[in-house]
Amino acid sequence: MTEPTRRIPQPTVDVDGSLVAHTTASATSYKVRARVTIGSRKVIPVIFVPGIMGTNLRARTDGASLQDSGLKPGEVVWRPPNGVVDGVTEIRNWHGRTPAQRQKLLNPAILEVDDSGDLDFNSTLISRDEMKARGWGELHAGSYGDLMVELQRCLDHTFKMNRNREREIRDHWKRVMQCKPSEWGVRSIQKVTEQELEKYAGYQYPVYAVGYNWLQSCAVSAQRLSKKIDEIKEYWNTRKHQCEKVILITHSMGGFVARACARQRAKDPDDPADIAAIIHGVMPALGAPVAYRRMACGTEGARYWSGMGDNIAASAFAVIAGDTTEKTMPVMAVAPGVLELLPNQFYPGPWLNLSVVTSAGQEEKRTDLLGLPQNNPYDLYRDLESWYRVINPALADPAQKYDRKANRVDDAISKAIKAAEDLHRNVLARPDGENGLKPYYHPNSYVFYGDDAEHRAFGEIRWVARQQPGQSVALTPGSIRKAKFIGQSSDGVREVEVDGGYRLRFHTDVPESAGDDTVPRQSGAGPQGHVREIYATRGYGHQESFQQDSMLMLTRHLIVKIVQGFK
Repeated sequence: MTEPTRRIPQPTVDVDGSLVAHTTASATSYKVRARVTIGSRKVIPVIFVPGIMGTNLRARTDGASLQDSGLKPGEVVWRPPNGVVDGVTEIRNWHGRTPAQRQKLLNPAILEVDDSGDLDFNSTLISRDEMKARGWGELHAGSYGDLMVELQRCLDHTFKMNRNREREIRDHWKRVMQCKPSEWGVRSIQKVTEQELEKYAGYQYPVYAVGYNWLQSCAVSAQRLSKKIDEIKEYWNTRKHQCEKVILITHSMGGFVARACARQRAKDPDDPADIAAIIHGVMPALGAPVAYRRMACGTEGARYWSGMGDNIAASAFAVIAGDTTEKTMPVMAVAPGVLELLPNQFYPGPWLNLSVVTSAGQEEKRTDLLGLPQNNPYDLYRDLESWYRVINPALADPAQKYDRKANRVDDAISKAIKAAEDLHRNVLARPDGENGLKPYYHPNSYVFYGDDAEHRAFGEIRWVARQQPGQSVALTPGSIRKAKFIGQSSDGVREVEVDGGYRLRFHTDVPESAGDDTVPRQSGAGPQGHVREIYATRGYGHQESFQQDSMLMLTRHLIVKIVQGFK
């Protein structure tokens, strides 16, 4: 046939296993034929799990009490903006919300995943109904829309016929085969071969998304992911397809959800269950000190080393997420999902440092007086009294949801911290003989992370105060630890009083570690020695990691390699 063709959306699978494709009738004089791609009966679903704040949330629709939130069942609560117009509207909305309103709205107990998000993903591959059925509407389209489309387009098409009617590898796979290992942070790599692509092409790879209520514990979110895996497999198997395993791809905190899900489904820690592999992108494997900073001081905005465009985006995000501790504390202090991002027991310490700067002539001298945590980091988080605490209970309940006389907000905080500690000690870690604990990872795990000095992240939080010349007060670790909290300004500066009535003003220092703007190198590299492969990469910020072309190619490269282990 020599007539030109036009691609139409992929066929859907009917309940009896038959394939159904839809097109538009045209006049007989119109000679362009509709072209549809029919996938293999052997199916490997690829399931994407987003990062924190990347899932749309709404008020629960199951009849649960919405308390005094003022929300109606199903009302949209969290839907990050897509584009400039949406951004202006959301910035205005969140800027005008008081800490009490934020507490009422972003309450993990009254929210659920909202699958009715934006589906304008510019895809001609699958219909809008199919996108929604695959969970794409659960994601923030601005962050993940292009990723979903690109994954589906590239995974579905491996070979093509050239003008000479000869089979040829498609360009997007040629680029994967030709990619320089240095772009993936390694010196050498076993490149994908045509023979491997032949085996890969024997399967179909429908791309799904599974969001989660990121305010809840990742252990709870993992249960939703596990249920979705069962539903996806059942969908294909009851329609005369063969679907035995899935591949998970995660962004940021989604890695915790996927690891917890794998642990829940496995018979033992070395059992891969029906998850063929997990590809983790920019996972804060050991936690991220920036979580402390955002709770204690508010979300950071513009950074002096970033460009204008990045600073505008960062400042807009800070307004929406909460740019002061008065706005972040009521939400984060009782949200296990957020607390699970704090540095955990495997993070190298001390990472919270208290320092004083003194002047001697033209020179300045910094003295590090106290480094924390000295033992269990969760004891630091349970400390609600010290001036350097991460959680201030006085700011945690502006809506007066809890009985203040009985200190019930303290109980809610304690419960949330315990959930975070349980996740990292009992789910994402396992016994290691006399050594105590070691991290748990699915036995077929692959990791890439940011290790870029141009995208600095907080590897530590350093509170720094300047001691005025001529002051004779001798500052010691003990006196700094016991200093009395006086107050905190809107820009996060904390004033304290040490022995003798001497006052100091502490501010947090700038990020100092190579990373991806959010996750520092030491946390991103945490899986080293516990996973099959790990890649230290550069050239992108945390949120844009899966928008980076080289990372998309690495993801496809890994999927092909994973499939080679299938029988």
